[in-house]
Amino acid sequence: MVEKVVTLEDVFGINRELPLNYEERKSADDFLVNNLARQQHLVIYGSSKQGKTSLRKHCLNPDDYIVIHCSNKWGLDQLHEAVLKQTGYELTVSNTIATSGKKKISAKLKSMIPGLSSEVSADCEETNDTGVTTAPLELDPLDVNDIISALNNINFSKSIVLEDFHYLPIETQKDFSVALKAFHENSKYCFIIIGVWLEENRLSVYNGDLTGRLLAINADKWTKSELRKVIESGESLLNISFSDNFKTQLLDSCYESIFIVQEACYQCCQQEGVHATQEQYREIANEVDCSNIVTNVVNQQGGRFNSFLTRFSEGFQETALEMHKWLLYPLLSCPIQEVEVGFRQARIRNILQSAHPRGTELNSGNVTQSLQSLSSLQIKKDIKPTVLDYDQTNLRLNIVDKSFLIWLSKQDRNELLDLIGLPIAE
Repeated sequence: MVEKVVTLEDVFGINRELPLNYEERKSADDFLVNNLARQQHLVIYGSSKQGKTSLRKHCLNPDDYIVIHCSNKWGLDQLHEAVLKQTGYELTVSNTIATSGKKKISAKLKSMIPGLSSEVSADCEETNDTGVTTAPLELDPLDVNDIISALNNINFSKSIVLEDFHYLPIETQKDFSVALKAFHENSKYCFIIIGVWLEENRLSVYNGDLTGRLLAINADKWTKSELRKVIESGESLLNISFSDNFKTQLLDSCYESIFIVQEACYQCCQQEGVHATQEQYREIANEVDCSNIVTNVVNQQGGRFNSFLTRFSEGFQETALEMHKWLLYPLLSCPIQEVEVGFRQARIRNILQSAHPRGTELNSGNVTQSLQSLSSLQIKKDIKPTVLDYDQTNLRLNIVDKSFLIWLSKQDRNELLDLIGLPIAE
C-alpha cells in the first residue's frame, strides 16, 4: 500500500507550482540560501526553462518577498511604478512636472484595517476617531530617491523579485542598473533579479559601480547526477522505475536541460499509462524509444523556432549588410558541437568573412554592433523566450534555449539556410 498518491502533473512536466521531485543543487540552492543574509542584490541567471523561478520558490519564504513580472514595454519610471503598486500604493498622475520633465505621480496607500477607509501616506494632516487622513505623496517616478522614500514611509521590509528582467528594453536595464547602486547605498532594500543570459556580470557591464554590490547565481548548470536524482525522486513518488536504457539515453541526449528531462519523463509516463502513483510497483519504458520522445518534445516548439529564424533574420530594418541574418549563418552551418559551446566574436567574423558577399570588407565593428543589439532585436520582435544572447564580458554568442539547440541538431540545416535566404554551407 502506497503512503501517498500524487498525480503525474505534480511530479513531471512543466507545472505552475514547484514540482514534487525538485532537486537541490549546491551550486544554486546552497549558494542562494547562504547569501540571503548578506544584504546584497542577487541575480539569478541561466538559460530558458532551467529552473530559475523554481529555485526562487524553493529557497525563499513567499511572505518574505514581492514579485514583479517585467514587460518589454516598460521604461525605468514604469518599473518603479510597478514596484510601488505591488507594495500597495495606488498611483495617479499629478499635474506637477518633475525635474526629469515627466509628470509626477501621486501615491497613496489604502488602509487595510477592518472598518476603516482611511488613506495612509507621507504627511499626516489631521486625526479623528475613525482613522488618519493624510496627503498623498507626490514623487518623480524616475527618481530612485523618491521610490526609496515611498517604501520607507510604509516600513516596507521585503525583498523585491524582478522576474523576466531580460524582457525589459536594454536602455531600461541599463537605467535600472544605475538605480540599483542607489538602492544598495541609500536603503535596506534588496532586489532579486531573474533573467535569461549566461553572463555572470551582466549588470556590472551596464554599471561598473555594481561590482561587489551584487551576487550572481548560475541556475543554468545541471550535472548528470543531479538530473538523475530528479528522475529517481519522481520514480519514488509515482512508485515506478524507468528502464536503465531509457534513463541513460535521456541523460545523454538532453543537453543538460531540466525541461527536456521533465517533459520526456512526463510523455513516457503518459505512453505507459502512468497518471498517478501506482498501487503496485512498475518498471516502465522497456519498449519506449527515448530518441522519439525527445524529438517530440522539441518538435512541439518547431513553429516557434522557425518563426524566430525568419523574424530575427529580418533585423530592425532592411540594410545592405543584413548583419542580423548573417549572424545566424554560424549557427546553421557549423557542427552542432561548436554551436553548443557558443561562438567567440573573432570566430564569427572569420566565418562571415569567408561566406558573406562583402567578404573581408566586413570588420569587427560590423559584427560587434549587430551582436550587441541582438537582445534589443528579440525584444522588439517579441521573441519569447529569448533564444540568443551575447556575453559582452567573454565576447561570446550563446544559445540560451536548450530546446532550440536540440531541435537544431535534428533539422536539415540546409533547408533552414534556404528558409532565411542564406547560401548553402559547403
